[in-house]
Amino acid sequence: MKKRRILSLGMLFLTALLAIGCATRAPQRVRMPFASKQQVLEVLRSTNTYFMEKWPDTGKPIYTTRWRPSNIWTRAVYYEGLMALYAIDPDRRYYDYAVDWGTKHQWGLRNGVETRNADDQACGQVYLELYELDKQEERILAIKKNIDFVMHSGKVDDWTWIDAIQMAMPVFAKLGVMFGDPRYFDYMYQMYSYSKNEEGGGLYNPKDKLWWRDRDFVPPYQEPNGEDCYWSRGNGWVVAALVRVLTLIPADEKNRSVYVQDFKDLMDGVLKAQRKDGFWNVSLHDPTNFAGRETTGTALFLYGMAWGINQGMLDAEVYRPALEKGWQALVDESVHPSGFLGYVQGTGKQPKDGQPVGFSTVPDFEDYGLGCFLLAGSELYKLLEDDR
Repeated sequence: MKKRRILSLGMLFLTALLAIGCATRAPQRVRMPFASKQQVLEVLRSTNTYFMEKWPDTGKPIYTTRWRPSNIWTRAVYYEGLMALYAIDPDRRYYDYAVDWGTKHQWGLRNGVETRNADDQACGQVYLELYELDKQEERILAIKKNIDFVMHSGKVDDWTWIDAIQMAMPVFAKLGVMFGDPRYFDYMYQMYSYSKNEEGGGLYNPKDKLWWRDRDFVPPYQEPNGEDCYWSRGNGWVVAALVRVLTLIPADEKNRSVYVQDFKDLMDGVLKAQRKDGFWNVSLHDPTNFAGRETTGTALFLYGMAWGINQGMLDAEVYRPALEKGWQALVDESVHPSGFLGYVQGTGKQPKDGQPVGFSTVPDFEDYGLGCFLLAGSELYKLLEDDR
């Protein structure tokens, strides 16, 4: 009896030690089976609710190292994602939140109607979409006047960095469709072509099927491992721009085939750079330069993959495994229980900027990372519609 009591006490002691050890150990994330439509929608709602509750004042200026108005590109990208979510989950709160943002900025651009900065023009994508839902003229006056001003100038060299392609190019496409005016399409193509083929000798490298962020990164610039510098989110912006433009322009638009081929080639270049865990590094060809998970580039690439599969432009047998792996990685590793998104690289132009990138690191702006995530998830939701 005494031996059994000692043994029992020993087992209890060992159990207690194991419990203490488990309590102090970091929780292990359990990888869930790939998402259903409802699971995708739930995580989109969760992440968006976190943001809307944290930022109830849509007109409040954003502070990083200096004050900036909230109608700049970072917030515009969030609202692009929110409108994509609204399209699959028509919650009136989303629409009202977007309209309130436009209203508080009087549907204007940061630097007025004569700005040539694509970062200022990005808000126009959302203004135009909200106009289509409720045709109040004030919603489009400033952005149309601005783009008409740009076209009247005859200058096509504004997009000197590839982020600008996403911020401004879909605005031209939307105006061309809304007003039935192909001049918007033609001018858009001239600006895109200049960035692709002429700026800095051409920002697109057909050999690697990837884009240099701007002329500062065109060779002879090299990453530490000797490779070219292809910034993840920068290439993601081009992916998003092509998706959004191809979604808008007519099937017979004369330059559509160029955009389609560029999209397919870019997605091929992107696919080759995916990490084994489903993410992409901030530096696509140098995994040693600020290596690790990064949410924004990953989300934009997944947005392109989901859309390409949905449109029959990308081979599902090739791209779907990468899409599923990437989405699962984002949900399992980036999304906090609160809805906060981790591993978002802060603003910048290259791998070393916006660091550190970590699970609990708050970037200088939280908005655009969520926008990218909402775009990806909303497009994935459409893909799952028919097969789940």
